[in-house]
Amino acid sequence: MNLLIPIILLGLVGMIIQGAFIAVEHKENFVAAVILKGSASLFFVFIGFLAYNNFLKSAGADNTDPKAGLTNTICLMICLGLVFGLLGDVFLGLRFVFEKIGQKIFLVGILLFFIGHILYMVALFPMSDHLIICILIGAVVAATLLLLMYKTMEIKLAFKIFGFFYIGAVVIMTSIAIGNWISNPSLFAAWFAIGAILFTISDVVMIFNTFGKTQKFSLRITNLSLYYIGQLLIAASMLFAKM
Repeated sequence: MNLLIPIILLGLVGMIIQGAFIAVEHKENFVAAVILKGSASLFFVFIGFLAYNNFLKSAGADNTDPKAGLTNTICLMICLGLVFGLLGDVFLGLRFVFEKIGQKIFLVGILLFFIGHILYMVALFPMSDHLIICILIGAVVAATLLLLMYKTMEIKLAFKIFGFFYIGAVVIMTSIAIGNWISNPSLFAAWFAIGAILFTISDVVMIFNTFGKTQKFSLRITNLSLYYIGQLLIAASMLFAKM
């Protein structure tokens, strides 16, 4: 808990850099934007590993409690998910730098985020008391979103395929996170669930703003801001991880 204030300060610095990235990208200075975006993402990764290290110290190097081992695995999966989020951020930014292969780079970025969501999901499984119900609810919500997307937007087949798996993963992950928060309330579950909700909303905004008929800068700001806050909350949630 003594790391909470430093983590909040680090998060604020990261948000300032994220804001600078949004402004620079809007001016179409894409190389500088990628550098700023990667730098901002490094902050949520750093926060995640700080929180993870805090758990390791509290658990003790020689702790053989199975619960401590399980929580350690959960935190490790979250940290790996954050790293893939960083990589996804960089690739999504690079699509504007290398426009000729921009669509391929975009799909690689989405794939990296998909892997990150799978890692988050794996981290959530052991904490879930109603896993099947949460997965089913998430699948229904994801299917509804996908049907809405496919009916209202013209999307290439490759993007539809990637979107099917990606939206499915992020929505199901969020559904499990919310279920964990409801069934086993804790600061860890709450921060992770709120972060996941913001992440999902940001993705929905991004999809409609990217593939919709018109692109709005205000929606781009909304997408990137909610995403970054979501990642910060997921990273910082490990500060409240307990054995």
